[in-house]
Amino acid sequence: MAGVLSGFTTVWAIAALGYLLARGRILGEHAPRVLGRLAFAVATPALLFVTLSRTSLDRILTGSLLAFVTSTVLVGAVYALVARLVWKRSAGATTIGTLAASYVNAGNMGLAVAAYVLGDVSLVVPVLVFQVLLAAPVALTVLDLAGGQGRPSLRRLALLPARNPLMIASAAGFAVAASGWTPPALLMEPFELVGAAAVPAALLAFGMSLPGARPLRPGPEAPDRYLAVVLKIIVQPLLAYLIGRFLIGLSGPALFAAVVTSSLPTAQNVFVFALRYRESETLARDVVMLSTVASAAAMLTAAVFLT
Repeated sequence: MAGVLSGFTTVWAIAALGYLLARGRILGEHAPRVLGRLAFAVATPALLFVTLSRTSLDRILTGSLLAFVTSTVLVGAVYALVARLVWKRSAGATTIGTLAASYVNAGNMGLAVAAYVLGDVSLVVPVLVFQVLLAAPVALTVLDLAGGQGRPSLRRLALLPARNPLMIASAAGFAVAASGWTPPALLMEPFELVGAAAVPAALLAFGMSLPGARPLRPGPEAPDRYLAVVLKIIVQPLLAYLIGRFLIGLSGPALFAAVVTSSLPTAQNVFVFALRYRESETLARDVVMLSTVASAAAMLTAAVFLT
């Protein structure tokens, strides 16, 4: 339980600092967007490179990961179908909403929960790998294409990975891990130092966006917001339990890990992506806020019934 409380305390403390900075207008009105770009283009790629370069590849494919991935794909598909076919949302808005409903806070909250609740930080690494190497690249590609003009050419599609710093850093980190080479500490220290700013920068940018926020307000995005939160906090962990328990045959710590990682709130990176592409920023911010509050109950419930 201490890990859940510790993770939430850290998130809200840094977000509260960002809120106070915005209220005092200390960093100027453009600070949230600048910090968001810093996190997206510099700090997060450095963090991903360091994390993935030290990942043991034989610990990536696990039953817990399979349950998590399946539940993630299912809730994402539900949101995307409703948003696109029923509500007729744009491709960009649908993508941000889908991420809000399924992309978990594995890098910040997940590490704390894995360390103090699951007892093994490596249990959250496969989730990070899946999100960084598969979920994020697909979503960012759609956002990039949705923000362009005209039909995408084959050349533009081929060059998309080279234009995305998250994809470049992830590929480089995996290449180092696969090679078996251990880079010298002198080489890795700059990446570690810059990467350490990724989570605080994202949280500060998130906190700075909160003045004037009304996450429960009525409006055209209200259905999107509530669907994303319900899918993220209730449906995704429930699906992970059912899939893990009855289809994969997980039990004990493996099943608990699948449910807890699926119960994590929406990642602040979704808000960073929304800022970067100027798409559905309010929706992303509101779902991050509401899911971060509500996920505490989901994880505590999982801890009570599965431990």
